[in-house]
Amino acid sequence: YSIERDNGKFGNIQDIIKRTNYAYEYVKLMEFPDAIHHGTKPVTHGPHVFEFKDVEFTYPGSEVKVLKGVNLKIEAGEHLSVVGLNGAGKTTFVKLLCRLYDPTSGVILMDGIDIREYDYDAYMREFAPVFQDFKLFAFTMEENITLENNAKNEERRAEVLEVIEKVGLKDKIDSLEQGLDTYVFKHYDESGIEPSGGEQQKLAIGRALYKKSPVIILDEPTAALDPVAEYEIYRKFEELVGGKTAVYISHRLSSCRFCDQIAVFADGVVSEYGNHESLVNKENGIYAEMFAAQAQYYQTA
Repeated sequence: YSIERDNGKFGNIQDIIKRTNYAYEYVKLMEFPDAIHHGTKPVTHGPHVFEFKDVEFTYPGSEVKVLKGVNLKIEAGEHLSVVGLNGAGKTTFVKLLCRLYDPTSGVILMDGIDIREYDYDAYMREFAPVFQDFKLFAFTMEENITLENNAKNEERRAEVLEVIEKVGLKDKIDSLEQGLDTYVFKHYDESGIEPSGGEQQKLAIGRALYKKSPVIILDEPTAALDPVAEYEIYRKFEELVGGKTAVYISHRLSSCRFCDQIAVFADGVVSEYGNHESLVNKENGIYAEMFAAQAQYYQTA
């Protein structure tokens, strides 16, 4: 062998050792004991009634209570909008609902049973969340929605196309030479596309809808959309979510008019609760003040 060839082989061995060390750290992480309790009770696939009873929560390493005695009931099939200023506890509320954390005190019930008693994986399958920090993969458009191998399946593709149309991506897909087989990003295929922020969010929402879970959670899913595109998503909200239970978090209150109930969080508690009409007409109300402040930017002189 030439010196160059030997050096190349040696370099490859070094690279393998380096990457194996990274993999070992992952193995150690996966062997850590579970941080939260995993129950064993089987879960019946939706719909469900959820109830927060005197729920309080403090993040590990902090002494600040993010939630301070939250009491709230979400009926099966209800569309709930959660609003409030930054730091009011909105995202923490849905993280607890999804069991990403357990309450510091109090209890969350699903169908009258403490959610900690349910099989963890089965409970998680009941939710299709879209969080603010969602990720897309360098897979095809279809694979990003289904999270399955892109083997030819006409029935599945028909479902994907239906979801694509609902979230407003049909024109974009039709404009691509390879359609749903187009790769997202260019990591593995130079002909891949770099979708805009709004297109990425629509793909993420499509992924949640395709999952067919009875509960969908949308945490600021339209933050990268302009107000007109945002309104179109909200206008089709009933069609998109259908009879699913939906919890929706947004700073822009145009979503609230399409929801059954609105929970206004302030200082870690549910300060106001009701529908849009009742809250927008509440004298000196937090929601009424927020709505008026935002509405002025959409009104013409």
